[in-house]
Amino acid sequence: MKLEDLAGLRFTYDEVGCTQYDETPEGFHRLEYRQRIGDGDEVFQRAADALLTWRMHRAAGIPVTATATPPQVGTDSLGRLGPGMLIRRLRTQTQLGLPVPCRVVRVVNEPDRIGFAYGTLEGHPEAGEESFLVTRDQDGVYAAIRAYSRPATWYTHLAGPITRKAQHYAATRYAAALRRLAT
Repeated sequence: MKLEDLAGLRFTYDEVGCTQYDETPEGFHRLEYRQRIGDGDEVFQRAADALLTWRMHRAAGIPVTATATPPQVGTDSLGRLGPGMLIRRLRTQTQLGLPVPCRVVRVVNEPDRIGFAYGTLEGHPEAGEESFLVTRDQDGVYAAIRAYSRPATWYTHLAGPITRKAQHYAATRYAAALRRLAT
């Protein structure tokens, strides 16, 4: 699968935009992860830049290419799950691994919240949506990840709770990557 192949693909779920709401869509598993990554305007700006240039994904071990940087609604992205999630500092783009095609469904650009959400496309092992936000308040700067997902393939259905643990692990990697890139 190549990035240019994604244009004609459909979402694998009907609840597009669901990560902006607190209610969990029926049949989906919900992930909420929020981690403090630092303090101050500079940390907020550096974290936002890392997120909006896809560096957070790469630093977390997920090689990703996208049709736009920064992401806009409609931007397609193609990540790869595999060696990058196991090797902490994978710095090369690789064609190895399981393709994870997504499309950006929402962009947030507010004074104290910056980020985006993307939804899964045909060929992704899960069905659902994930949002990535950098937020700041009086207590500091935070990475906030929210996801709603369910298995989309026989092997993710068979893996059951293992896929949820892997998703939580990925969220911790994203937050750690933002912390490293912002401080």
